[in-house]
Amino acid sequence: MIRLINPDMKLLTQYFSRKSSDDQAIREQVVKIVDTVRQQQDTALLEYVRRFDHVQLPSLEVTQEEIEQASSMIDLPLRRAIDQAAANILKFHQQQKFNEQPVETEHGVCCWRKRVPIHKVGLYVPGGTAVLFSTVLMLAIPAMVAQCPFVVLCTPPRRDGTIDPAVLYCASKANVSKIFKVGGAQAIAAMAYGTQTIQKVDKIFGPGNRYVTMAKQLVANDACAIDMPAGPSEVMVLADTSSRPEFVAADLLSQAEHGNDSQCILVIKDEDLGKGESFALSVERHIKQQIKDLNRIEFIEHSLSRSVAIIVKSTDRMLEISETYAPEHLIIQTTDAETLGERIINAGSVFIGQWSPESVGDYASGTNHTLPTAGWAVSYSGVCVDSFTKAVTYQRLTPGGLKNLGPAVVTMANAESLEAHANAVKIRLTELVKKESI
Repeated sequence: MIRLINPDMKLLTQYFSRKSSDDQAIREQVVKIVDTVRQQQDTALLEYVRRFDHVQLPSLEVTQEEIEQASSMIDLPLRRAIDQAAANILKFHQQQKFNEQPVETEHGVCCWRKRVPIHKVGLYVPGGTAVLFSTVLMLAIPAMVAQCPFVVLCTPPRRDGTIDPAVLYCASKANVSKIFKVGGAQAIAAMAYGTQTIQKVDKIFGPGNRYVTMAKQLVANDACAIDMPAGPSEVMVLADTSSRPEFVAADLLSQAEHGNDSQCILVIKDEDLGKGESFALSVERHIKQQIKDLNRIEFIEHSLSRSVAIIVKSTDRMLEISETYAPEHLIIQTTDAETLGERIINAGSVFIGQWSPESVGDYASGTNHTLPTAGWAVSYSGVCVDSFTKAVTYQRLTPGGLKNLGPAVVTMANAESLEAHANAVKIRLTELVKKESI
């Protein structure tokens, strides 16, 4: 790890950058894929499955028989673990439903909002280097709680043309409507524009590699909404010299294994800086020890080669760094973790205390693991039930309400030179005057 002792923010911004030098090259490739899917539809999808997933499929849709067989194809401990996680995720997201009460803004003027589910949503679940069946739960359960009528799921097939049974089992638990064997940018294009087999959706959710992320950005311009901007996965760990270095090392490693472009940032508080540097060295020793037992070493080593340990003197400085970075995952292992956690504003998901590893949020605590990355936590939330709904506003005025409010509206409309707006009120006020004079 790179060690920085009490650095200024200008230096840190160099290490905090999430930009990739190959973004333009990726964009050009994705534009071509998206355009091809728009023009050739299913023909293009089947060809991309053959080219990228190395399998010739007779059809894209997962059959009901495949879904029903999934439960028996995964072992009992995993099935029970998925059931436990699903129950917690459901419980947490059910609490996000609420009803807003109508408000009488003034006598005779009643306003309210009604939340309604987005009708058609598309879920993307990566395959690639790891089959993220947990993402199915994180996306499909909030959609189910929101009562979205039509939920499509796309995920890449395996070499034998099947979908991992755990993905299908998770989808069946959350009432996914249709499942398709297609991944990458082509899956995003299919859901955004529609094909002969895959119905066009209104909003797309889910993580993915740079190609998937780029495709989501492109289709958001003219086809459908997306959950949030995204980038490579990331973690920031806040520690002090009382923290357990083996726990810190484990948390950094758990994020580093996501992929070559994952970011791991460690911030250590130590008033005299020297002990903080020793703590950083201890964390590195534990990383070297723990990595021996792990299986995604290539990803881990590449990610850690760009990771940073930052040693600062105060909690305020630590907080400044965290808020500037706005991490997807923030783990706080300091002695004042509870107090510090309350001060956090910019983070996707916060894990407080040494017994709260990021892994629990990724799988089974109940919170959602689809979170803003690349600094977007300054303005975006993670996926939740609200992500799958929209709000429609209403207002209802009585004659008396229009008499009270109308003159203000006429004055404002005239001031903006929108005479037709003013007239829509005046014509009604005139009618009320006529009725009152009878």
